[in-house]
Amino acid sequence: MPAFTWLPANHATREDVDAVFASSTAQRCRCQGLKAPGWIWRDTTQDEREAAQVEQTACGTDGPTSGLIGYLDGEPAGWVAVEPREQYPRIWSRRQPWMRMDPELEGVWSVTCFVVRKEMRGLRVMYDLAEATVEHGAQVGARLLEGYPMEPPPGKKVIWDEASVGLLQVFLHAGYEVTASPTLRRRVVRRALPAHVDFR
Repeated sequence: MPAFTWLPANHATREDVDAVFASSTAQRCRCQGLKAPGWIWRDTTQDEREAAQVEQTACGTDGPTSGLIGYLDGEPAGWVAVEPREQYPRIWSRRQPWMRMDPELEGVWSVTCFVVRKEMRGLRVMYDLAEATVEHGAQVGARLLEGYPMEPPPGKKVIWDEASVGLLQVFLHAGYEVTASPTLRRRVVRRALPAHVDFR
């Protein structure tokens, strides 16, 4: 099995980020779907989305950054978006109560999107990335991690684009727990992070 490692995107290269997104439909979105509210998102161009991601990932800088890049044997393999919840204004602009849970709670970081290169799917990259969010969250001082995965009904499957928010079993494997089931398939999961955890 290939060895998995990860880096905050600002410690990765722009080429690594592009390599992950190039083979996915996420190439069009560039993880901007929850970053801009309402009509602003609908009116953005591809160039604007790409420029926004370049700024947000802050590759080659001291950060902050908007996600993590995962590697298999040193090759860029996947991405997970993880940031303070307030960095996702579209979450707060929607009316669904599950997107507004505990709005006064501080230190909540949202895990909103996974991207895995097509040729590296089936190698548990999403599982590894979910575990990386826990380690990263502890390192940056997050109090609570929150995700919004899908759980297909028994015998049903989700297409990859639907799975981009993560699958429930992936989060559960990383120690998250279900805190709400607002729809047939949608779950809200959380993992509390104790202070000063050292994963080394």
